[in-house]
Amino acid sequence: MVVIGPPGSGKTTYCRAMQEFLSHLGRKVVVINLDPANEGLPYTCAVDISELVTLDDVMEGLKLGPNGGLIYCMEYLEANLDWLEGKLKKHHNYYFLFDCPGQVELYTHHSSVRNMFAQLSKWNFRLTAVHLVDSHYCADPAKFISVLCTSLSTMLQVEQPHVNVLSKMDLIEQYGKLAFNLDFYTEVMDLSYLVDHLAVDPFFKKFHGLNVKLAEVIQDYSLVSFVPLNVQDKESMMQVLRAVDKANGYCFGDLEERNLQAMMSAAVGADFQFTSTLGVQEKYVGHSKKTLEEEVMDL
Repeated sequence: MVVIGPPGSGKTTYCRAMQEFLSHLGRKVVVINLDPANEGLPYTCAVDISELVTLDDVMEGLKLGPNGGLIYCMEYLEANLDWLEGKLKKHHNYYFLFDCPGQVELYTHHSSVRNMFAQLSKWNFRLTAVHLVDSHYCADPAKFISVLCTSLSTMLQVEQPHVNVLSKMDLIEQYGKLAFNLDFYTEVMDLSYLVDHLAVDPFFKKFHGLNVKLAEVIQDYSLVSFVPLNVQDKESMMQVLRAVDKANGYCFGDLEERNLQAMMSAAVGADFQFTSTLGVQEKYVGHSKKTLEEEVMDL
């Protein structure tokens, strides 16, 4: 998992919790800190970018602000990927959690992080981008539309299998009552209701046309949805992990025993029936020498 998202969304806390959760499941897991601004890490770190470059040194030496400094650090890491490759090779057959910086621009339009992820893929890492967003944005329709735009832009820019996560669900009630049920926000249902809700506010009423167009863009792509997460809830953690395992293909791997029916349920949802697999088998009998599993994977 490459854990990305805006500052304060809970990326480092997620990495610590997921490291413990995966360890209890029996997976060999290591955390890689790629955030040069991370200090006082709450987890055991296998590789730390601070050995290569730190944000404080860059800001002091090049007289840059925090945003410019983070961009420079990521560009410096991109130019020294051989250093990262050497560190990662020491942890063969491990499950990796990459704790990434908390700057939105790095994921929405800057190329260094995307290029780094692409190189990791070339090194046979099966990545999934886990994009964390603070759930309190659901309490404000205007902020939620902004989050949807940011999430969509990140999905298109990063170019990796992607899971959007609403973090800190245990704190959401502190920010006021939601205008709609939680499913409305996680499944990103008809946003016209959200736009109409915004129009009640005199300030946003004058931007009604803009909000309508933004909502149309989000719904036309039909890519953004969210998995709710409370890191203190094991069932919530398992729900996120299952979504990630589907996205990066871990559920099809040979590291854990899987029967065919369990694989199909993980791949396309719990409602998948084994008779559907038989239908696929009948369809391809005599037409291909591939195994049933390979045909399903092709589909």
